[in-house]
Amino acid sequence: MATSSLAYASSSLVLSSYSEITSSLSFLKSEPVFLSYPLLSKKNGIIRKTWIQNSCSITRQGKNSSKLLPFVVSAVAETDAELAVEDVDEDEDAEGTPKAAVTLPPSKPKKGKAALPLKRDRTRSKRFLEIQKLRDDKKEYDLPTAISLLKQMAKTKYVETAEAHFRLNIDPKYNDQQLRATVSLPKGTGQTVKIAVLTQGEKVDEAKSAGADIVGGEDLIQQIKEGFMEFDKLIASPDMMPKVASLGKILGPRGLMPNPKAGTVTADIPQAISEFKKGKVEFRADKTGIVHIPFGKADFSEEDLLVNLLATVKSVEVNKPPGAKGVYWKSAFVCSSMGPSLRLNIREMLDFKLKSA
Repeated sequence: MATSSLAYASSSLVLSSYSEITSSLSFLKSEPVFLSYPLLSKKNGIIRKTWIQNSCSITRQGKNSSKLLPFVVSAVAETDAELAVEDVDEDEDAEGTPKAAVTLPPSKPKKGKAALPLKRDRTRSKRFLEIQKLRDDKKEYDLPTAISLLKQMAKTKYVETAEAHFRLNIDPKYNDQQLRATVSLPKGTGQTVKIAVLTQGEKVDEAKSAGADIVGGEDLIQQIKEGFMEFDKLIASPDMMPKVASLGKILGPRGLMPNPKAGTVTADIPQAISEFKKGKVEFRADKTGIVHIPFGKADFSEEDLLVNLLATVKSVEVNKPPGAKGVYWKSAFVCSSMGPSLRLNIREMLDFKLKSA
């Protein structure tokens, strides 16, 4: 049997013989003892822990203290036996005898997000790698240069959307730091917006004459409950809001719930329809304090994209939450929907806006 040194886990004693074990356990006589006793075995610098299970309880001096010894000796024997088997395995390896192969059970196939390749193993498309050479990811661009590069990097088969992404110094979990507003893009969005209107009475005819695609009252509410979602914006008159409240769980997650801050709850329905048809865009800060705003299409002229981008910057600046303290703008980027991002110089961006005002 291989020799080993043992230590009781609750003390720093190193035990190497039966006599030392019996003498070292004397300190247990004056202290409460639990049912499990850890022993540490040390060999070749490797420490192992062995737990001793005792069926009797040892509480105070002179009661059942001798019953612990058989369990300690048994643990010593088991630990020495394990070390002896390891010695045999090491000797066999030294003589060149191969060890028995250990077969592991097959792992279950990963599903969902776990099955996706790691970020370091992902590869970009040839198109993306090619257009990525046009920009310097560490450089801050002025607005005209960024718009020009954005148009050059929009190389997909369809017309991409121009997007602005602003990281703001706000925490939307506080009510006074939430940002939700609208911006009217002077040059439009380049998209056809399908508008549905919830109203009743005389305003039904007003909405139809103003260009609404879908107009209805309680019948339209029932259709939405049944799964009808063939619209991009939903505008409601104030008298319909008590009935619209039942659609919160359906429209809320899709961002279609009428809201006064978004301009979709109004008594002047014709004006609201006209604004959204011409290019009014709703935006709000997500839970990380980032605002995502589409400001046109990549096939717009550089001048039109620049005008729309300045309008979005002005709207975010004007609607600054009252609870935002310190530096408001942290970073700003523009990109096409399938292209790499371009970092903007924030100071130059704000100054450019002020000069054009």
